[in-house]
Amino acid sequence: QMQLVESGGGLVQPGGSLKLSCAASRSIFSIYAMAWYRQAPGKQRELVARIASGGRTNYADSVKGRFTISRDNAKNTMYLQMNSLKPEDTAVYYCQSTAGYWGQGTQVTVSA
Repeated sequence: QMQLVESGGGLVQPGGSLKLSCAASRSIFSIYAMAWYRQAPGKQRELVARIASGGRTNYADSVKGRFTISRDNAKNTMYLQMNSLKPEDTAVYYCQSTAGYWGQGTQVTVSA
C-alpha cells in the first residue's frame, strides 16, 4: 500500500504563487506515473497535470504556461509549482499515483 500526503495549499491573492508537494510512503513511487487533480465546489474532479516515471509531462490547457509539475524520485516526492494564480484555480488539489492511490487533498484558495 502507498500513502500520499499533500501539503502546501493555502490562501493566495490573484497573480500569486504556491508550491504543492506530494510525499509518497514507498520507494516504488519512482516506477509510477503521478498526477495532480483538482475539484472545485460543485464541479467534477479534473486532471491538472501528469508526469511519467521518466519525467515526461502533460498539462490541462487551463494551466499550461502557469503550472509546472516535477518529481524527485530520490525523495519520493512530487511537486506542483503554481504561478499567476487565478480565482478559477480555487479547488481542492489531490495527488494521484497510477498505482491506484490518492492523497487526502489540500485546499488552494485564490482570492483578493
